[in-house]
Amino acid sequence: MTTTLRRVAPVPLAQRASLLGTEEAFKLAALIRNVEEDGQRVLRCNLGQPDFPLPRHIGRAVQQAIEDGLTTYCDAQGLLELREAVARRVGADRGLDVDPDRVVIYPGARAPIGFAQQTYVDPGDEVIYPSPGYPLFESFVTYVGGRPVPLPLRKEKGFTFTREDLEERISERTRLLYLNFPSNPTGGVASPEQLEALAGAILERLPERGRVYSDESYEAIVFDGLEHHSIASLPGMEERTIIVSGVSKTYSWTGGRIGWGVYPTVEEALAHRNLNINYIASCPPYNQVGARVALESPDSAPAVRRMVDSFQRRRDRAVELLNQVEGVSCLKPQGAFYVFPDVGGPLERLGAIQAWEALPPGVRERSSPATLFMLFLLFRYGVATMDRRSFGVLGSEGEHFLRISVATALEDLEEAVERIGRAGRDPDGFQAFVAGGRHLTL
Repeated sequence: MTTTLRRVAPVPLAQRASLLGTEEAFKLAALIRNVEEDGQRVLRCNLGQPDFPLPRHIGRAVQQAIEDGLTTYCDAQGLLELREAVARRVGADRGLDVDPDRVVIYPGARAPIGFAQQTYVDPGDEVIYPSPGYPLFESFVTYVGGRPVPLPLRKEKGFTFTREDLEERISERTRLLYLNFPSNPTGGVASPEQLEALAGAILERLPERGRVYSDESYEAIVFDGLEHHSIASLPGMEERTIIVSGVSKTYSWTGGRIGWGVYPTVEEALAHRNLNINYIASCPPYNQVGARVALESPDSAPAVRRMVDSFQRRRDRAVELLNQVEGVSCLKPQGAFYVFPDVGGPLERLGAIQAWEALPPGVRERSSPATLFMLFLLFRYGVATMDRRSFGVLGSEGEHFLRISVATALEDLEEAVERIGRAGRDPDGFQAFVAGGRHLTL
């Protein structure tokens, strides 16, 4: 019998498809499933979602909306009743008078990240964003023809930045500046004094066409008695700032896919409404009803408070234990639900830096010493974390951090840190893992 080999043509992708980045957390999820299918229990410290149930009163509102027949298309800008609720809440919390016509509802808070770049950024324009930061800030820039300008968050500065750091990066071509407080992955929270200084630089330096994109998705998750502050509240900043948030983090409802953007003008909101029409038509109206109830019900605040208090206790314990691991250093974040330890000591002990340098160029470019350690932890020790490189590739060289989510049961967190310590003392196991040549990149 003769077998004829079929010639497969190259996949006909457009060039721009290769320019779009990604969120590595979704790749890691597939690897976690592989490990679990092999019979190993994985401690999931990688998750960017709260581990609390959706508050019942919100779930009941969604169920009632479905029973009421709210299962069809609706206004692409969002249900008016939800836009009014967002306008009231955003305005009350920030001391602003928000017109509901400046509000756009999205399927989660990630869609407006890319939509903003499509709306404001022409080829050659510059986009400033925090690094480490939420990866989609960076991933869209070259896709829309922009120039990425990472704004480094250094450990020695407490993962924050100064007015001077920002001024150095603003130019006449700057069109978007992303701010993210509380921050993913570092948990940084901006003080009123810092925001005042940044606003001064923005008002003096940012071109009139430029916009500040303030990602406030973690606004409700702050610790130690602190309060969330928005740069949009400062004089002169409302007309320059896009405020973005949603239900995913605050109400532990990542599957609800409801987020919102508040724009400086109605015209900008309508431009984003048109993107909604082209990409998604409209968000499910029953979930929009649930989001309105989440914002307005008196039952919401106690549920959020219980969750935040639990995250603070877990944060305290995780930071305490991580700083007891030889060679690990972890600052105490003031918000979000992550800790971001420096694991440079274990990497040196394992020979991870040299192992990374010895990788073939095509592999080395898609990995890092922390990436190798992250994958070693997953496949050999059953701990899922995220590496520094997953939060902005540009400028990540030489930075040896892991993001550990405290949206994980306390006993699992304690065991995970114990396993991280053991893994960091296992150079033979690490070298054998790397020599195996599998799973060296995400």
